[in-house]
Amino acid sequence: MGTPLGSGTRTPEDDRTARVALMRMAEAGDPVMGRLIAWCGPQQALEQVSRESLDPDFATKENELAERSGRRSDLARLVTAWAARYGDPEADLALGRERGARLIVPGDSEWPTQLDDLGDARPFGLWLDGQANLRFACLRSVSIVGARAATPYGVQVAAQLGSELSIRGWTVVSGGAYGIDAAAHRGALAGGSPTVVTLACGVDECYPRAHEDLFRVVRSQGVVVSEWPPGAHPTRPRFLVRNRVIAALSRGTIVVQAAVRSGALNTATHAAGLNRHLMAVPGPITAVTSEGCHMLIRSGKAVCVTSHEEVIDLVGSIGADLAPERRGPVRPRDELNDETRRVLEAVPARGGAGPAVIAVAAGVDLTTAIGCLGGLAAAGFVEPVTRGWRLRRQADLQGRGDHAR
Repeated sequence: MGTPLGSGTRTPEDDRTARVALMRMAEAGDPVMGRLIAWCGPQQALEQVSRESLDPDFATKENELAERSGRRSDLARLVTAWAARYGDPEADLALGRERGARLIVPGDSEWPTQLDDLGDARPFGLWLDGQANLRFACLRSVSIVGARAATPYGVQVAAQLGSELSIRGWTVVSGGAYGIDAAAHRGALAGGSPTVVTLACGVDECYPRAHEDLFRVVRSQGVVVSEWPPGAHPTRPRFLVRNRVIAALSRGTIVVQAAVRSGALNTATHAAGLNRHLMAVPGPITAVTSEGCHMLIRSGKAVCVTSHEEVIDLVGSIGADLAPERRGPVRPRDELNDETRRVLEAVPARGGAGPAVIAVAAGVDLTTAIGCLGGLAAAGFVEPVTRGWRLRRQADLQGRGDHAR
């Protein structure tokens, strides 16, 4: 392996170049590499890995950490594997520029600082492709995730949530997959706000292939994000690794549909671990795709949400984004005071009853009953008959409807 970085005065640009090399050498989210970069900086980390010799003090601390956590530590093998994957970082940077991608690293103005919550698993850097500024886009953002094999119900809910959140200025973050992810992105695009696609491959790759048109629109209105260098292909473990970024970028995660064994639940676990709001949408109890959501709600890990207002109520500003209280339709009876309502309940639907009988049944005096009956008649609730008073037919039907509820 050649010399990774030239000698002489080191610059911030050298740090960026070193991070590009490390992003190819270590898998995204590798906590040991994360701690090594924090220990000595990206340039020294690259130099140590290149010569396959870590700082003895760092190695000692890593071995002690592994022993305390019950893990087996084999730093020599790990460093050898890192070194074997070295690639020319300048070539990656050139390929990124050629394909319209840009690199951001911690400390850049576009870097979302909420990613720092990932600690040792924080991305070493991110490749971006799109018009939106990632940091600004994620200041007010919500992740929407769920099953690839989504039902029509799930697709409708995800698209509706994505659209309504977007209309209100919230960015939707998801993984660009089939089913819930794609529906959420399309809904967000329709709402006009940016949407963020977080990939498990290079930003120049399209996975799944059928979403090439979708990603093209996302790049024009939002941004595509990846921890892997241009040209990198997706692998099964990478999908799980990228889920932590989906959770960390946003203020909260909504699981729309998920089976008990689902990648969406992996994202939910990351969200809970990061102290982000976790929400789940209920579904039919007969559907396998509802089981994961119901499990989250039943265990108290997620809050049940059924509308964008309820989502914003959780993730928005205290006092400024409260969801309106849901109420049934206001009916004429709702406007009656307690005494008048009791008199109305005492009036028979058939036949008729005199004021004295109604007063006794309602528990009021005769004068009050007569006054209430006059008001109820004027309002169309009761009508006089030969034997006294009875409910008007319309009022009778309405009353029975109220009782039925």
